[in-house]
Amino acid sequence: MTVDEAARVPVVIVGAGPVGVTAALLLARRGIRSVVLERHRHIYPLPRAVANDDEIHRILQAAGVGEEFTAISRPAGGLRLLDARHRVMAEFRRSQQGHHGYPQSSMFDQPELERVLRDALAKRPECELRGGVEVTGVGPDSAGPVRVTYRDDTGDHELWADAVLGCDGANSLSREAIGGIWEDLHFEERWTVIDAETTGPVRCWEGVDQVCDPERPGTFMRVDDTRYRWEFRLRDGQETVRELVAPWLPASYDGDFEVVRETEYTFRARVADRWRSGRVFLLGDAAHLTPPFVGQGLCSGLRDAHNLTWKLARVLRQGADERLLDTYESERRPHARHVVRLAVIMGWAMTGGQDGAAAIRRRVLSAACRIPGLTERAGRDLSPPLTAGPLVRRGIRRSLAGTMCPQPWVDVDGRPTRLDELLGDSFTILTTADPSPSLTALAQGLGIQTVSVAGLGDDGTLAAWLRAGRADAVLLRPDRVVLDVVPADGRDFTDTAAWASLLHTTRSPHPSPRTAEQSLLRSAAR
Repeated sequence: MTVDEAARVPVVIVGAGPVGVTAALLLARRGIRSVVLERHRHIYPLPRAVANDDEIHRILQAAGVGEEFTAISRPAGGLRLLDARHRVMAEFRRSQQGHHGYPQSSMFDQPELERVLRDALAKRPECELRGGVEVTGVGPDSAGPVRVTYRDDTGDHELWADAVLGCDGANSLSREAIGGIWEDLHFEERWTVIDAETTGPVRCWEGVDQVCDPERPGTFMRVDDTRYRWEFRLRDGQETVRELVAPWLPASYDGDFEVVRETEYTFRARVADRWRSGRVFLLGDAAHLTPPFVGQGLCSGLRDAHNLTWKLARVLRQGADERLLDTYESERRPHARHVVRLAVIMGWAMTGGQDGAAAIRRRVLSAACRIPGLTERAGRDLSPPLTAGPLVRRGIRRSLAGTMCPQPWVDVDGRPTRLDELLGDSFTILTTADPSPSLTALAQGLGIQTVSVAGLGDDGTLAAWLRAGRADAVLLRPDRVVLDVVPADGRDFTDTAAWASLLHTTRSPHPSPRTAEQSLLRSAAR
């Protein structure tokens, strides 16, 4: 097949929402060019997602917009569960300084986030955004480049890509192209979502309220100084917006109240049965749909981008083994499914049904929330560890494997710096003290950087985290996930690094196992 080189690009991204643009920025950071195709000419102006967590803030930092996001967001206090009379049953507090170096929960306006991402995209020469286009085809799925066809005002066009990222939402053409179908996780409810602006005395706190009322379950939050969001499950009969939001406003209030958006959604719980075919991948809502009860819809999509982009960059730029790309779905699909399941469980526990069993569930929930320490533990990070696999070596004495390391501020030549900025994109052995000569020699031989937390000048966060995990040293992936716990003396490290075969360059047809392993690690560290 002869491909017009003018139409050949490393990566085509279908969809310029937050997931697609973040993926483009993360690829650009690693020198990978992309073309982003988007059917809208401009940013969708109405709010949709309004909350994220500190892990997502860290991913936005990796994409180059961490400080910009800080400027447009505000920390949130957490989650409260209210009964039908709006009395507090439980409170799940969120910290202003989480595991990842940012507030554990933040509120924001999605159009503002998209504007920040688009501005960053425009500054990257590796990225090109083409708006106002309709993607008409993705495929074929073959060993060669992937053909993407699209239509704009000037006619029909085609691109040939080494990889295609389908970030094109719930009605994804990319999912259809790879033959993916939905696995239904059995949750479907119709809700109305109301975004409003008012300077009135709205009764609220600095977090999210979930009303556990079988007659009228609802969710409420303050987004910024004057913008608020309400969500209510629909029922028979018509109610006005003012009737719905009346419990949050004084009875006599007749001041300003502008409805920015009022729309109906059907909340669903679904996960695609396949996320990849050849070099076509699904991300975000194209791969999973979740009810909003734990605020993880957009978060899951950005985790997809963070997981896939470093692996794809190593395959495209450094000739890593194609099997490395298999770990995207094997890691992300169980993780996303767990989060969707959690949202379903929370939804049913807080709002599900009017039968006797539902009433019992609410009473049990209310009683459980009074157990000392339970709400604090439940309010921690909602993102579980990645399951065991080629790039996550779980097992005895490996409790940290599959988790992300903390990100404190560290000292670099007298300048406060976030940990990820110091470590860059390389694999890193992080140790509790100066590494032994044998571990130093091993790391140097394999091209992996070694960093002692004793010399970082942080507040003790990293050392305490390693002690809690009973680890002398850990091997971190470029996405800061712990791949393995490393013996402090380096003993048996290379023997246990079977994962290395995934990342070695495939350009040498018959590398020996030892050569392949060292080639992989040198490549991985660059």
